[in-house]
Parts: sequence; C-alpha cells; structure tokens
Amino acid sequence: MAYKISDQCISCGACASACPVGAISQGAEHYEINKELCIDCGTCASVCPVGAPGQE
Repeated sequence: MAYKISDQCISCGACASACPVGAISQGAEHYEINKELCIDCGTCASVCPVGAPGQE
C-alpha cells in the first residue's frame, strides 16, 4: 500500500530529499507521492517533521 501526504504538509521538502526512488514531488498545494513509484518503505514518514505522510 502506497503512502500519501496529508494536508498537514508544510512543504519543507524533507520527504522528497529522503525518498530512495524519487516518488515525491511538489504538488499544487503540498508535496505528493506518486503511487506507481512508491515502494512503501516509510522513509518519508520517518523524516517528516509534522507527520504528514501516512499509509492510504
């Protein structure tokens, strides 16, 4: 199951920098995870200062 970034995202970019497969990019309102690329590793959730990424 892929991760998803909630509206709590503050667009700091920590998750995008840490993603080992480059599945995270800046979206219109906050960062977004490409479900097709996400390998469900949880790295994004572990580095996010506000806990925005979570499993769908």
